[in-house]
Amino acid sequence: MTEKIAGVNSIMEALKGQRKVHKIFIQEGRQGNKIEELVTYARKKGVFVQYLEKSRLDAMYTASNHQGVVAQISAFDYSEIGEVLEKACLEKHEPFILILDGIEDPQNFGSIIRTAEAAGVHGIVIPKHNSTEVTAAVARASAGAVEHILIIRETNLVNTINFLKQQGFWIIGADMQGEKEYFNTVIPAPTALVIGGEGRGIRRLVRENCDLLLNIPMTGKIGSLNASVSAALLIYEVVRQRNTRPGNK
Repeated sequence: MTEKIAGVNSIMEALKGQRKVHKIFIQEGRQGNKIEELVTYARKKGVFVQYLEKSRLDAMYTASNHQGVVAQISAFDYSEIGEVLEKACLEKHEPFILILDGIEDPQNFGSIIRTAEAAGVHGIVIPKHNSTEVTAAVARASAGAVEHILIIRETNLVNTINFLKQQGFWIIGADMQGEKEYFNTVIPAPTALVIGGEGRGIRRLVRENCDLLLNIPMTGKIGSLNASVSAALLIYEVVRQRNTRPGNK
């Protein structure tokens, strides 16, 4: 199966990633250094590039503004949890997994993927139901980071959490009712960080299976943060603590 993605950055990262890019379509007259770089790299990789009228690109890609560039690529290939553990082992890194409990907004999901990949998270687990999938909109929002991180879809997050506990992971949930502030708490490792969905937060059964619940202090009039912002704060706190522990760099 194939799908279409748009945007110069997303397509360039797809060319550098694992998915096969079949064709790239560029709007006639579209120029600039980024376009030239994209075309050069695509041809080096043996990818067919074709120039089309804007109206044809508009008809080809209707999800959002295509920025004058559309690519036909193979469908996203989800991973298995074992691949994530193997990746961390091969890299000789302390494993770090992100669990997203029901993120439904593609922009939020894409932003979280971008942060997770930049921070060195080894894999992201999402549920098969009541959650957005990896779509063209998600790929665009991630600025192409989705091409460089392992994403796992699981039917039952509680079962996945219990499996990770058996592998020695600590399950850390971000929750407004958490008993400790995230920046004043030693976060144990290896870490599986749980971020809840927009509005509802972490579901009850998932929350009950967390080893520790951390809150982000809110002193203003707004009672909560966007899910992607919350994820970024917690992800980089885990990274900060990991990098400052004796023996780690």
